[in-house]
Amino acid sequence: MAESIVYNVKNRIIEHGRGWCFTPKHFLDLDSVTGVRSALSRLEKAKIIRRLRQGLYDYPREHPSLGVLPPKAEEVAKAISEKNGIQVQPSGAYAANLIGLSEQVPGRVVFLTNGPSKKVKIGKQEILFRTTTEKNMYPAGTKVGLVIQAFRNLGKENIDNIAQARTRKFLSGTSKNELIKNLKYSPQWIRVLIFKIMDVTI
Repeated sequence: MAESIVYNVKNRIIEHGRGWCFTPKHFLDLDSVTGVRSALSRLEKAKIIRRLRQGLYDYPREHPSLGVLPPKAEEVAKAISEKNGIQVQPSGAYAANLIGLSEQVPGRVVFLTNGPSKKVKIGKQEILFRTTTEKNMYPAGTKVGLVIQAFRNLGKENIDNIAQARTRKFLSGTSKNELIKNLKYSPQWIRVLIFKIMDVTI
């Protein structure tokens, strides 16, 4: 019986692909908490998965010359949000970097959340979860939400023609209705600028 649990857990991990972060909760449809934890422990000992911290694992990405890579912050945040039933939204310099509006990769990555504030350290990287308002979380998980946070970080005067062109490309395929809905609670200057970039008239 134990072997089949390990097999099923391993199969699910492999199906998600390298880079996936997860917690025991992602497997509770397969067995009890004890059974799942035991299966994960065996897979870790076999070096198939990596334990990032208590109750958090990943199926590590590998690079031909760099070897095993650290986990992506957004994968860690996604696993934690799914475990705790909360929303997360990348913010600050990290949001700008994800869109390609900044070369800066911050050592400390900040996610806004409707859950409690906390700090998670994975290797050398710090991931901060900051509690914010429901209005700030309204567009969480959307491309528009990411752009709002990136623009907040950069400031109006730093969003030049190149940044606008990259934003247009990033948001391509986003409907007018989606833009209007997700910009509902954003600062006025951001709303006006995104409508202009996307050639949306109200």
